[in-house]
Amino acid sequence: MSTQASTLIKNGLWSNNAALVQILGLCPMLAVTGTVVNALGLGLATMVVLVGSNVAVSLIRNYVSEAIRLPAFVMIIASFTTCAELLMQAYTYELYQVLGIFIPLIVTNCTILGRADAFARKNPLIPSIIDGLAMSAGFLVVLVLLGAIREVIGQGTLFTNMHLIFGDMARSWEIEVFKNYPNFLFAVLPPGAFVGLGFLIAAKNFIDDRNAKKKAAMKTDEPAVSRRVRVTGNVG
Repeated sequence: MSTQASTLIKNGLWSNNAALVQILGLCPMLAVTGTVVNALGLGLATMVVLVGSNVAVSLIRNYVSEAIRLPAFVMIIASFTTCAELLMQAYTYELYQVLGIFIPLIVTNCTILGRADAFARKNPLIPSIIDGLAMSAGFLVVLVLLGAIREVIGQGTLFTNMHLIFGDMARSWEIEVFKNYPNFLFAVLPPGAFVGLGFLIAAKNFIDDRNAKKKAAMKTDEPAVSRRVRVTGNVG
């Protein structure tokens, strides 16, 4: 794997994560991550749009003038969003009904337009695909983590209604984490999503700070390299 690809993957999944660092896509993140299946459905739809728009923008980057750049990018993103919406209506209609307006609202996700304008229009096809996959995967992971936290705390279950994506074979995937659990409404509602996202951001910052301190300590513990100084001339 090349250095550029490794950097793009690291940035998308961790260093420049769209949800935890850039804090983008908050509206759908807070609204539909009440369960893992909702978060996974929205995350996969966002991945389709982000990767597709990056590919299209990279391919036309040398043919679009500055005057129509942003309108062209928005049209491309809207086209891929429509494709994702139609695919969900065809194959996961019940999940599409649950997610509702937040599928068409992928068009307004700043992460997608931001990657198209900041990266895809300046780079060739392969790096643009990797960037789209990494950024959308990072967003998807945060969505699923937040959905899992809210589902466990709010309902006492995990992987409820996974058959909406994976079919009847996934009906047995549901895990009852707490028996006879009284639903915790706060975790299911958007305020609970704010708190859960705050804990995820705090955890990432804690890990980054700890890693930075470890690197600083390793540099401090490195033995000093002795240097032999050559003196020329007369010393009085």
